[in-house]
Amino acid sequence: MQRIRLRYTKRGRLRFTSHRDFQRAFERALRRAEVPMAYSAGFTPHPKVSYANAAPTGTGSEAEYLEIALTASRDPERLRGLLDESMPAGLDIVEAVEARTPGLADRLTASVWELRLDGVDPAEADRAVAAFNGAGSVEVQRMTKNGTRTFDARPAVVSLESVETHGSAADRPTDQPCAILRLVVRHVTPAVRPDDVLSGLRAVADLAPPVPAAVTRLAQGLLDEETGTVTDPLAPDREADPAAPAASSGAADAAAAKAPA
Repeated sequence: MQRIRLRYTKRGRLRFTSHRDFQRAFERALRRAEVPMAYSAGFTPHPKVSYANAAPTGTGSEAEYLEIALTASRDPERLRGLLDESMPAGLDIVEAVEARTPGLADRLTASVWELRLDGVDPAEADRAVAAFNGAGSVEVQRMTKNGTRTFDARPAVVSLESVETHGSAADRPTDQPCAILRLVVRHVTPAVRPDDVLSGLRAVADLAPPVPAAVTRLAQGLLDEETGTVTDPLAPDREADPAAPAASSGAADAAAAKAPA
């Protein structure tokens, strides 16, 4: 059995795709690409696909991961291209490596998020970020199936800063005032999501964007506690196979061309 790890994106309008919608689209792509999938046993066999830490519905992402199990060996890059051709534009399969090390999910310990706040003056955002970073605790509330839950969002936030708007990865450009925040957050329980941090900014600094924030996950992987950076979770698999070619820049270019405006 061969295991392949894939990185995929959610771009443009496809950021509103739910995880279940993505699963259906991906399983259709597996059939169209005639991938020799391994199946589970039992009365209702299903393809062996492991999804890891999917982004919330409504957020974009450049760094979603999954792993598939095959019954026959395939070239990862060729497989990536076949699957990408079978996926809707915006759900792009941008990288594939053979799984040569264990524990992909264990290497997804933090995420880097970009929050685009249209209609918010950058100076106002700077003030709110300073208030958040200076707070010892930031209690927020979230509605769950068991009712309203209150928790402290501050410990999970590794860093929160305001950045220049030029070259932003967010997909909603505007001529109005705009602030861009960069957030690095640990994957903890309960999970602290970008909307929780926005609730925290409202609580500590009364920051309330006039329109919903455009949120994009830029990366996820293992958190380097010394530097506060998030490392590439597929790097160990590449390093374990030095003969494999580097990821093709053409794959990323093709995905960008395929993505909707």
